[in-house]
Amino acid sequence: MAYVAQTLQKCCDGRVGFSKSALLLEYTHRSTFLKCQNNDYWRLTNLVNLSPESVLSSGLKMYMVESKGGAIACMLFSLLLLGTWPALLTLLERRGRLPQHTYLDYTITNFLAAAIIALTFGQFGPSTPERPDFLTQLFQDNWHSVLFAMAGGMFLSLGNLSTQYAFALVGLSVTEVVSASITVVIGTTLNYYLDDKINKAEILFSGVACFLIAVCLGSAVHSSNNADNKTKLDSYSNDCKVGTNGISSFKPTNSNPGTKNDLEDGDAPRKAKFGTAAFLIELEKTRSIKVFGKGTFVGLAITFFAGICFSMFSPAFNLATNDQWHTLKDGVPHLTVYTAFFYFSSFCFVIAMILNLTFLYYPILNAPKSSFKAYINDWNGRGWALLAGLICGFGNGLQFMGGQAAGYAAADAVQALPLVSTFWGVVLFGEYRRSSRKTYTLLAGMLFMFTAAVAILMASSGHRK
Repeated sequence: MAYVAQTLQKCCDGRVGFSKSALLLEYTHRSTFLKCQNNDYWRLTNLVNLSPESVLSSGLKMYMVESKGGAIACMLFSLLLLGTWPALLTLLERRGRLPQHTYLDYTITNFLAAAIIALTFGQFGPSTPERPDFLTQLFQDNWHSVLFAMAGGMFLSLGNLSTQYAFALVGLSVTEVVSASITVVIGTTLNYYLDDKINKAEILFSGVACFLIAVCLGSAVHSSNNADNKTKLDSYSNDCKVGTNGISSFKPTNSNPGTKNDLEDGDAPRKAKFGTAAFLIELEKTRSIKVFGKGTFVGLAITFFAGICFSMFSPAFNLATNDQWHTLKDGVPHLTVYTAFFYFSSFCFVIAMILNLTFLYYPILNAPKSSFKAYINDWNGRGWALLAGLICGFGNGLQFMGGQAAGYAAADAVQALPLVSTFWGVVLFGEYRRSSRKTYTLLAGMLFMFTAAVAILMASSGHRK
């Protein structure tokens, strides 16, 4: 400090061309710089001298959801996506597009979503022996886990294909509620034990019980709504015979698929209103899957089969990523959620392509025959089908990311997707319009129990170590 005082005095004597305050400021700046040099400066210099590759490998790691909050956020976003894509497929079926064509388009982008996730999230950061990246895992001896992932993809493909026809026969809302409830009752129980009981059992199984009640109410809703529709059609037939109630003034809409005549828009001139017998008849003319004459049993049987398939894909994926049955050799790391999802979607793609190409020439449920050439040339609604595949693919990926962190049993809360799909069913397709009070009461009870079940499942979230 004495040296500083002497220097300042020289400045004041005019030997240095700076004022005392200016030199004091300069001294403070240099002292700060020297302090940084002694402590953090060399670390900063070392960072500047690193190569871009070194900075990337030291600063970025493979992104994995690990917190409970992050897992719940993934589940909620997944819920929104998984509840929306069925509405797009239902929209296309009601406009007359063949489900085989729609599902082939959907399958392509569904697989594309898995590839995008694997090549981005699965490739970030360095590949370590404990957590290899996506491309590294493709060449490791992990085929046991790969088979579990592929089995999960097979179950999902069969379930999605079944729901395509169930949407037409029993409606979007009931299909989603019943199949999702079966998924939770069976799939959540299996995942709870596979995850070594990391979820709170007393909370988790209370939610499962609510889902089971929702199954019963969902079946009752369909039965009641089916009776309401039958009453409307019988009344319509009688009115046509006697020429009353202005039925003779009703003008049919254009049933040519691909035109701008959308049955979902009940406010357009000369179009039947939602929930009326005329609307049901015109919808039957336009849609690709004819439902008149099909009994309740057929639709519910397909829906229950879909639910069984959906209940198995998540436990299979759980086994693929966590190897609870110890099928991997010592030293071979578990599949990351991104690698497992890629194999999962790959086999889902293969199964869907084989079945739908077969259904082009050998359709089921009296759907029209088609051909591969006709599919290639069918651009009517293709954009919506491709979008549905992307939405579903990213929704499934988010579900698995959340399940790996908080437990796959809790991740089954995304089966709340009927809450979203019921909204689309009512808004877009006029489901339950002009139904009886009994149907509305059952529908309200079903949605209430479903909402309670989802909230309880969310509350049971654990944390994987």
